[in-house]
Amino acid sequence: MKRRTEKKIVVVTRETRIDGLRKRFTSVDQLSFFIEKRGGRVEDYLSEDQVYKESVLRLESELQNWGRVQLLDRLYLPNFVFGPEDTVVAIGQDGLVANTLKYLTGGQPLIGVNPDPDRWDGVLLPFRSGEIGDCIGEVLSGRFHSKAVTMALARLNDGQEILAVNDFFIGQRTHTSARYFIETGGVREQHSSSGIIVSTGLGSTGWLKSLIQGAASIAALTGHGATEPRPVVLPWDAESLYFTVREPFPSRQTQCDLVFGEVTREQPLRIRSLMADNGVLFSDGIESDFLEFNSGTEAEITIAPAKGLLVVR
Repeated sequence: MKRRTEKKIVVVTRETRIDGLRKRFTSVDQLSFFIEKRGGRVEDYLSEDQVYKESVLRLESELQNWGRVQLLDRLYLPNFVFGPEDTVVAIGQDGLVANTLKYLTGGQPLIGVNPDPDRWDGVLLPFRSGEIGDCIGEVLSGRFHSKAVTMALARLNDGQEILAVNDFFIGQRTHTSARYFIETGGVREQHSSSGIIVSTGLGSTGWLKSLIQGAASIAALTGHGATEPRPVVLPWDAESLYFTVREPFPSRQTQCDLVFGEVTREQPLRIRSLMADNGVLFSDGIESDFLEFNSGTEAEITIAPAKGLLVVR
């Protein structure tokens, strides 16, 4: 088979639910018992697995006509070095696209492929396995439609950095209270809370939206606020972020005024940990992708210098 180009196409894949369970159980009977005991149907797990792997094979076969294809499991993303000319395809759910995008710091275009449209809506997955040909041809030729995505950057005082495509969580690994100093716009407070969420434009319809809705509903039901909250929805390429503090607790030492606000390049968010242990800063809901955030650690959160590039129709 003769390829149309010698360019590299990296296809990012993920485990299915049943792949993970197969590592834990030695027999099909054990696996089935575990799933069904928790109200699931093993047939649904098997069907999802089959559809996903067939979609990956179909995608790989199509892409091999266009370039050199390399499959990459999402587990290896943190250590993989993408070339500046690579084209990247993520086939999975929206979370896989977000997780992949933050490792593409060289501006490589990312194509999101929905492997199972009957199962996943796929806001970030505009393409299907069987229709990737026209899209990949446009991308490889440099003529394609795209959207820029603003990412958040957290930089610690020891030099470590981490990016977020959707949001950061800063707080305790456990359900105990997070303790820290928070500062922005010349205002500084000491807090005891359930942690801080910092959201990008892409993530503003996710975790941030649910926090605002929950706070507004509680306030309305207790007579402290309006029934309908003001939506905070940013464009994907917005030059700002929003932070919100979860469940701040007022006391003699802690305050609760600095609980929501905007973050820009000119006005970053600074947090200094007061937690002896179990303090973490993780991104995009992936708890395994974290930096330790214990006493003495300071974080500055701002807008990342580079933007992600998502291919769209």
